[in-house]
Amino acid sequence: MTGFSAEWLALREPADHRARNQAVLDDALAHLEGNPAPRLVDLGCGSGSNLRALAPHLPDGQVWRLVDADPLLLQAAREALTLWADRSETTSDGALTLWRGGKRIEVHFEAADLAHDLEAVLDRPADLVTAAAFFDLVAPDWLARFCDALLRRRLPLFAVLTYDGVEQWSPPHGADAEVLAAFHAHQTSDKGFGCAAGPGASALLVEPFRKAGWLVTLGSSPWRLAAPDEAPLMSALAEGAAGAVAETGRVAPADLASWLEARRVAQACQIGHMDIFAAP
Repeated sequence: MTGFSAEWLALREPADHRARNQAVLDDALAHLEGNPAPRLVDLGCGSGSNLRALAPHLPDGQVWRLVDADPLLLQAAREALTLWADRSETTSDGALTLWRGGKRIEVHFEAADLAHDLEAVLDRPADLVTAAAFFDLVAPDWLARFCDALLRRRLPLFAVLTYDGVEQWSPPHGADAEVLAAFHAHQTSDKGFGCAAGPGASALLVEPFRKAGWLVTLGSSPWRLAAPDEAPLMSALAEGAAGAVAETGRVAPADLASWLEARRVAQACQIGHMDIFAAP
């Protein structure tokens, strides 16, 4: 999977952290309670935002494995985590040892193409599999394969910020519905895993675990953005959406240009996501 810059990930990180569903987080933390050194594997880790959000809630001695196909993002994660930490050391095997808020955090970096190497990644020891803003980008058959792999290994999942397709912009624009439909059509294009599940990903992710009788907690985690503080993020969202919609050819150029002009100065928007925790 390609196309996500460290700059975009840094811009969205505050909104991502603020949006997380507390009830789903609480269940994930309860599952790890009593584990003195939990091991987490973060799929599609990007620049390490998921670690920065979760690590403060976890005990001293936690061990992370950050997995991404993009070596530039793995390097960005290493650099961002080093700056985030109060102190850091690089070990002889290339891992990072971080100290933050009195906690020691061990971080390993793994370059892997999850489209092909999923099982090998999951065969390594872990107490929790996690990912942020990832599963809407993968194909339904990959999601089925992923869920089956977790079920067979009895690995719990904490998935946050999976896009659910709900968007509300203020003030409204006459092309909102047409643009959103075209954006969803583009979102289901191939992102490196086959035609993506898009807004249907959460339902596909939850169903196998419920059928298996696992504990499943589902909660909404929308971005709630407002100008002027989040104006740069809203503008970047609008630019990205307009670019994707233009590729589909489903919206007249004049209508799309009018929509984008309005969205660049929008007062507020809400972008829907879902958080999921599933465990045996």
